[in-house]
Amino acid sequence: MDEPARQEGVGTPDAFERLWTPHRMAYILGESRPSGDGPGDGCPFCDIPRRSDEEGLVVTRGKYAYAVLNLYPYNPGHLMVCPFRHVADYTDLTAEETVELADLTKQAMRALRAASGAQGFNIGMNQGPVAGAGIAAHLHQHVVPRWGGDTNFMPVVGRTKVLPALLRDTRGLLAQAWPED
Repeated sequence: MDEPARQEGVGTPDAFERLWTPHRMAYILGESRPSGDGPGDGCPFCDIPRRSDEEGLVVTRGKYAYAVLNLYPYNPGHLMVCPFRHVADYTDLTAEETVELADLTKQAMRALRAASGAQGFNIGMNQGPVAGAGIAAHLHQHVVPRWGGDTNFMPVVGRTKVLPALLRDTRGLLAQAWPED
């Protein structure tokens, strides 16, 4: 192995490789976060449905809700189910929205199993900023596919996720695998 190159002013070389992800700075700096709590305040979950499915990474649309890939996924295929209506709290959903949110979540699980062989799922929503909601003003439920052994050294030691496919390609696979209920 070659000796790491010495660069003045950056400390002692440590022989670690670096995986640069400058695209994540938009998330870290909050560039896509709404400026307020209203639907006209730059809410990405209100904006996404106005785009084409490909451009917005929408996998499917229902009458009251839609499924979209997460721009900052925890795992490949990580998607979110969102109501079209700008609503923050789960208890404020209508009966129809609640049913469709649940149905789209079930369909997402079926599509992820068919498209990628997902063996398990983390499903949930963070209600409010103190609960970890990055965009608290518009409810969204996460559907994160899991596989045996998917916790490896990269996220644990390297604090890095390896995503084997581009989001647009993943959207296409899931859209094709989406079940008709």
